[in-house]
Amino acid sequence: MACNSSTCNSSGCYKGYEEEEQPKPNTKAAVNGGNSCQNLCVKCKVNEPVCCGIGGENSRFCKDCFKNNLYGKFKQAVTYNAMITPPDKVLVAFSGGTSSRVVLQFVHEMQYKAQKNYDANKDKSLPVFGVGVAFIDESSTHSFTSLHIEKAIEDIRLIVSNLAPPSKELFVVPIESIFSSDGIDGKERLKELLDAVSDVTGKEDLLIRLRILLLQKIASENGYTRIVLGTCTSRIACHVISATVKGQGYSLSADIQYVDSRWEIPVVLPLRDCPAQELNTLCSLDGLKIVELLNGPCSGINGLVSSFVKVLQEENPSRECTIVRTAGKLTPFHFNRVPEIHDSNVPSATRRHQKRYTLKPNGSLSSDSFCPICSSPLKKSNFPSSLRSHGNQQNPDLIASACSSCQFQILPKDPSLMEEFLSVLPQQMITKAKHGDQGDFSLLREQIQEFLLSDGENEI
Repeated sequence: MACNSSTCNSSGCYKGYEEEEQPKPNTKAAVNGGNSCQNLCVKCKVNEPVCCGIGGENSRFCKDCFKNNLYGKFKQAVTYNAMITPPDKVLVAFSGGTSSRVVLQFVHEMQYKAQKNYDANKDKSLPVFGVGVAFIDESSTHSFTSLHIEKAIEDIRLIVSNLAPPSKELFVVPIESIFSSDGIDGKERLKELLDAVSDVTGKEDLLIRLRILLLQKIASENGYTRIVLGTCTSRIACHVISATVKGQGYSLSADIQYVDSRWEIPVVLPLRDCPAQELNTLCSLDGLKIVELLNGPCSGINGLVSSFVKVLQEENPSRECTIVRTAGKLTPFHFNRVPEIHDSNVPSATRRHQKRYTLKPNGSLSSDSFCPICSSPLKKSNFPSSLRSHGNQQNPDLIASACSSCQFQILPKDPSLMEEFLSVLPQQMITKAKHGDQGDFSLLREQIQEFLLSDGENEI
């Protein structure tokens, strides 16, 4: 069950990332010939296979080997990209689907093993990272009955409470709270904002950005240092094609990396190498409860692309991995890695651990400006035409600094409606439009650190 990623170990085994020792091969069965081997797991050569990976009949695994192999992909992504370090507080975004359910389970298992190691270690030098769970209630944007929503939230609370010890705090936050703490005012503003967007695809993309902004708000207010999303290979493959169709080719590489630090709280994707087919299989084998309620089928460009990729996947089970692997050759941006820790209060063992595993991209792209609506990095060459075309607007900051995709799909076409549209936008977007061109000076300082004089050095 190879993941088809550039960092995949040979044969897709991930032996270095599996905590439990695998049983030794049944040599007697191996000697008896090919017929007996065909009825055994391709990895342990002992147990009967119960499922197949994306490789079909050539990747038949028993239950334990299948789970260990999938967990190996997760653990490799976390370790190689320094996604989670001992002093971190990790907020897992949980929607109730298979991807977020698996990533929550894997994060829990990782935390549980870290807690056992901490209890067994005498020096206690490396603390155990904390875990929280955030569920965004989007019932105000869908036609769900209150009874169904209450049942879904009850099931989510039960799922999180069963993942202990260590205990995990659950945040159930309505999406309209991104506007105001007053629920009634927030619902009205959210409805007005969505009604102002006539394009179906633009409305879906805007909701995605509102989720990210709300997750950032939850993480920032509660002291979390990482946000973990359950975005899998299948989801990324669809995004690669849809972003290309929408004219977002320049910013595409920023959205498909393991780490995204353009936000105040870095966002990480540990399931980037895990296809949805394998995640669904694991949920079925392990009996992981999911909540199928909240997200309906996409329409517009997103829905068409999702259907197209599904057809490709039926023709060739490795097609999604091929799309992601090909797009992965794009040059990442400077924020596609976890920033290094320079805080003297952080234990030295933690700083050494992160420095060891943090990858420094060579020849990465830099961008000082971001779209205030979708946060896509922008090329400076895109600004002159935007400024000229919107120079007479009363609020040119957000309009001129928005990317071409948001200008076409989200912003109103009628100039007379622009003022009303801007009045219902979340304050975070308005603030970003006014201050978004200042750049990330912390990353710039990190890049030129070796050329700077220390406070005690004299200029030659």
